[in-house]
Amino acid sequence: MVTPPPVYTLDVAGFMQALEAQLMDNVAGFSIGLNQNGSRIAQSNWGWAKEPADGSQTWTPDTRMHVASLSKILTAIAMTKLLGDLGISSTTAIIDYLPAYWVKGPNVQNITFFDLLAHTSGLAFNNANSRSDFAWMKAQIEVGTYCHGAYSYQNLNYGLCRILLATVNRDVPVDGVFPGWPGSVDCLWDASTITAYTAYVANEIFGPSLVSGPDFTHDAADALAYDFPVTGHGWNSGDLTYMTGGAGWHMTVNELLAVMGTFRRGGTIVSPDQAQTMLDNWWGINKPPVPTNLGPYYVKFGGWTGESDYEEQCEAFFLPLDMELVVLANSEVKDQNPMTGPTLEQWVASALTNNIVERPPPPVALGTPV
Repeated sequence: MVTPPPVYTLDVAGFMQALEAQLMDNVAGFSIGLNQNGSRIAQSNWGWAKEPADGSQTWTPDTRMHVASLSKILTAIAMTKLLGDLGISSTTAIIDYLPAYWVKGPNVQNITFFDLLAHTSGLAFNNANSRSDFAWMKAQIEVGTYCHGAYSYQNLNYGLCRILLATVNRDVPVDGVFPGWPGSVDCLWDASTITAYTAYVANEIFGPSLVSGPDFTHDAADALAYDFPVTGHGWNSGDLTYMTGGAGWHMTVNELLAVMGTFRRGGTIVSPDQAQTMLDNWWGINKPPVPTNLGPYYVKFGGWTGESDYEEQCEAFFLPLDMELVVLANSEVKDQNPMTGPTLEQWVASALTNNIVERPPPPVALGTPV
């Protein structure tokens, strides 16, 4: 008798129970959504999006929070779509699409779209602040790089994608000087490229995903960030428009899952093959695909920290079996040993891998030869 190879599945109930057990009483609050083929198969909401001192608002899948670097998923999708639609290779150099008035430093001529999306531009190499405001990006292009091709995670790589999306799409000409407009050239370039980027994402990504309303400002209903254990009023991370491209979007679990599923399978933003190539290239995600018995998963994590260790944390997982997972938490995570305890991403990963189980073989009918 030939023994068939094992077939694995995800114990969804066990996964959610494990994740809830890890997060409850270790964060101020959270919202979790798990979709399969675009439909909700599990969700959990716990704790306060706004503590009683701030209005007693509980978490729901429709509660928005600043999703920090999960914004890079949107920027990567936008660049994947635009370059694909225009037939521009990701290995094309960016220099001819940068503002013409910027000074280009050493080796900028070698930086490609791929380099920005993969964080291998070498710009601001290993700089700890990871700034992405317009003045910083302009200055780093002038400084140039001697580390082209080496990995260094920098928000400016995706901030530059915001600018390039506007010039590649010809919403803003590279030699634009905006005659007759009040204000400095830098301010006008900043504002016009943010406007172009925002419109493109709204029309080409949110539209097909049936999503509307996300923006870069903190609205009254948005979750506040807290320290943990919670010691006082929450923190409002404010208007993050200046970080457009690398961070800044305020979104809900439902909105993120809708975009992720439409991007991955819908065919109305990019083709499924283009979507898979983007993930395989690590564009908009944090690391190579992680192998499991179900197949690989892809993860993007984000965090934004304010004074007194107030923090917004989030995770987006593209899972096997056509599943997507989003976790939003509005504080840092701590366990019994806060100095060495796991990260939110590690908690999700352990809950996932510990609940991948072998599916029992189908029963053999009586009299069937084996």
